[in-house]
Amino acid sequence: MWKSLLASLLLTTAALAQENPSAYEALRVVGTQLNREMMSRIISVTGVDGEPQPRTWKILVEDRRADSGVREIIVEDNRIASQRVPNRSVAGSTEGATINTTRLNLDSTGAYSVASHTAETSHVTFSLVSYTLRTDDRGNPTWIVTLEDRSRKPLGTIHIKANDGRVTRVEGMYQGRNMDQVEDDRQQVDNRDVDPDEDPDDNIVKKRIKRLFRKTKEDARQVFVRARRSFVDFVNRW
Repeated sequence: MWKSLLASLLLTTAALAQENPSAYEALRVVGTQLNREMMSRIISVTGVDGEPQPRTWKILVEDRRADSGVREIIVEDNRIASQRVPNRSVAGSTEGATINTTRLNLDSTGAYSVASHTAETSHVTFSLVSYTLRTDDRGNPTWIVTLEDRSRKPLGTIHIKANDGRVTRVEGMYQGRNMDQVEDDRQQVDNRDVDPDEDPDDNIVKKRIKRLFRKTKEDARQVFVRARRSFVDFVNRW
C-alpha cells in the first residue's frame, strides 16, 4: 500500500510541476511546426487566465497573402491547435506593428515576475494573469500584464518594456488612491538634484502614489536583471 501511495504522490507531484508554456516557447512552436521565418512577422502574442502562465497563446502574424493582412495562430499544450485568417484586419496598418524580436529580453515568465512584484508592493492580491505582447506607439516591444481575481475582475495593469524591463505605466493599482493610472513616457532627464516626479502643487496622496510608482520602476529594473531572457539566444538554442 505504501508503494502505491508513494507512486501516486510522485505522479501528482510531477503533474503539478508541469507548467504551461511561456510566450517564447509558444513562438518556438510556431517556428518549428510552421515556418521559422514567421518569427520576423509577429504582430502580437496574447494569453489569458494564466496561473501564472496561460494554457493557450494567440499569436498574430503578418500575412500579406491574406485579405485581412494577418494570420491568427493558436498554440496550446506545445502544439498548433488551430490557425485561421480573421475576417477583420488589425486596427490600423500592420506596417511598423511587427515586433523586432532582436529587442526581446523578457519572456512572459519575466513579465510575470515584474508584475507580481509590483502587485506585492501595491498590496494587490490576484489569482489570474492575462498577457499581451505588442509594440507601443514608438515601436518598442511592450508587455501589457493585467492582474485579475478569480472571477476575472481586473485589479490592475502594468506596462513593461520587453527590451529593458522598465515599467512605463501602471493602471488601477496603489489601492486606487485618487489616480486611475500613473505613467512615465518621458525621455531620461539630466542628472540634476531634482525629483522629476515631484510637483509642489501635488497633494499628499498624489505625491505618495508618484513615489510608489518611482519605487516600482526601480524595483522592476532589479527584477529584470534576474529575469532577463534574450529571445535571440533562446532561438539560437533550438
